[in-house]
Amino acid sequence: MRAIFLLIFLMCSTAFASDKSFDNFITVDGTKLMDGDEEFRFLSFNVPTLNYVEDEMAFENANPYALPSEFELHDLFKTVNQLGGRVIRSYTIPVRNNNFPDESITFVESPSVFNEEAFKAMDMAIALAGEYKVRLVVPLLNNWPWMGGRPNYADFRGKKSEEFWTDRQLIEDFKATVNYVLNRTNTITGIKYKDDPTIMAWETGNELENPASWAIEISRYIKSIDDNHLLIDGFNAIHLEEEDVWVQQYSIDEPTIDMVNTHHYEGSPDKMLKNIKKTVEMIGGKKPVFLGEFGFISTTGVEKVLDYVISEPAIPGTFLWSLRRHHPEGGFYQHSEPVGYGLYRAYHWPGFDDGHIYDERNLLKLYREKAFEIQGKQTPNIVVPEAPKLLPFKESPKFSWQGSAGASGYNIQRSPSGKGAWRTIAYNVEDLDTPGFDLYSDTTAEIGKSYYYRVVALNQAGNSEPSNIVGPVEIKYLTQVDKARNFAVLDESKGIELQTGDYRSYKEAFSRLSGKKGSWIKYDVSAPIKKIEVFTYERSRENALSFEYADNSLSYRSVEAKVSDFGSKEKNYDYLIPKKYTLSAFDTGRIKVIFANSSEIVRTEIEYISENN
Repeated sequence: MRAIFLLIFLMCSTAFASDKSFDNFITVDGTKLMDGDEEFRFLSFNVPTLNYVEDEMAFENANPYALPSEFELHDLFKTVNQLGGRVIRSYTIPVRNNNFPDESITFVESPSVFNEEAFKAMDMAIALAGEYKVRLVVPLLNNWPWMGGRPNYADFRGKKSEEFWTDRQLIEDFKATVNYVLNRTNTITGIKYKDDPTIMAWETGNELENPASWAIEISRYIKSIDDNHLLIDGFNAIHLEEEDVWVQQYSIDEPTIDMVNTHHYEGSPDKMLKNIKKTVEMIGGKKPVFLGEFGFISTTGVEKVLDYVISEPAIPGTFLWSLRRHHPEGGFYQHSEPVGYGLYRAYHWPGFDDGHIYDERNLLKLYREKAFEIQGKQTPNIVVPEAPKLLPFKESPKFSWQGSAGASGYNIQRSPSGKGAWRTIAYNVEDLDTPGFDLYSDTTAEIGKSYYYRVVALNQAGNSEPSNIVGPVEIKYLTQVDKARNFAVLDESKGIELQTGDYRSYKEAFSRLSGKKGSWIKYDVSAPIKKIEVFTYERSRENALSFEYADNSLSYRSVEAKVSDFGSKEKNYDYLIPKKYTLSAFDTGRIKVIFANSSEIVRTEIEYISENN
């Protein structure tokens, strides 16, 4: 499906050919960035998945890596526009990693071997950034194995990652990537990357642990190919709660390096401000400095940092970590970080209930206001969202939709004819949910009847136009969904706890029903069951769950389940083993799930045939 999106976009891209979306390259004047004669300042976001998806979290998908679709890139840039962002920082140029699943796609497959399909996705990202007037900062190398980087260039040659900085073969391998990227001609715009002002700056890399000699050599090499763009030193000048690593002197002195950046995750806003001010003092007005990454502090703390940045002329801007977009199959991409204290996750505009614990709504509102303030502009009014797109479904009214940028919720509407008499059957349904599952199930429909459905997006500015209509849908069964958000749909339980946190291990599921040996839960849909699917995460290949069903006399009998294991080869993150337990039809609606060992249920779907029909 993603390849089809990309092909369609490339076929329709003639309007972009040889058309630069910006008049000027961004330049440096002292500590200022300049767009022609105007100072260029910004508050915006890191978007680590701009050109590469690492969060394809569908339960049954063992490969988390993919390329972005046209829909999600449009959604991203619309979101950044609404938030007042003028430039975003992407992640790096992905490199083949031995821990990736074999079927995963990447950009650098081996030394000097580049994946054209992947780079066409990057072409699309750059072309659309220009269309939406959003500039890009692009790091060229990752210090870490996430998405592939320095350790993986070394793996190609059977060498140690520490040798990357000094080994001539590894340096030349990386230079080959740099040369390819800078000289690539965008297949959509017809513009070489090195000639495209949509790109604000190249960054030597992300959080690099490089010696001065490597940085100077690579910086001079980049400038020898491309003297249009600014160059940022990617040395790991990071400030954590445990340690502080400061800007290196070579970064200040080397003339081919135009800007200096630091990363800030101190946990304390006061300590963060102290370190930012010290960095400005260290650079002494010789170059602009900006916050390449910062975050994981309170809304009050973020406000303190932004107020200082706005008042400090030596800092042109900041990139908050991090922003995720809508998924083309419904909902959002989600991502949590170990350094986020098990609390903070990627931000989703305009903020949702799952982000309440880190004040997502208020933080994004504040950040938006400050993003326009740093530009000397009034914050514009929130706009009514565009119409969403309802995705196809049949037999059971369980479905998803492609979300609208800036929508806070959705009204679900149903009609018997599709020509009128639309009834709203659910109000303000959020689309931030467990990734990879349908967003809504209509259990008020009547089996045997046919219906038409549509969805309306809403926010504080009003309601969108309705989505496309799906129908007629002949209802053959209904689906009760337990999203593991609470105990509401359980009939009974013993020894079950509602757990949250440690999201990454559970493919970003917000919560789960956690049980151990001796725990059990019961469901009762009071109707014949067509099928049951229980989605759970376990640490052992040995299955932890067993099942019983009750007949009309309430006597429970054991029943076998088919178990599907969706474990992944991916080892960069501590993923548990996703397992799906599937049970076939029963003439009663009572089922008991028994825990023989620890298991974490994130969703249960019970397909049933209502006795009222």
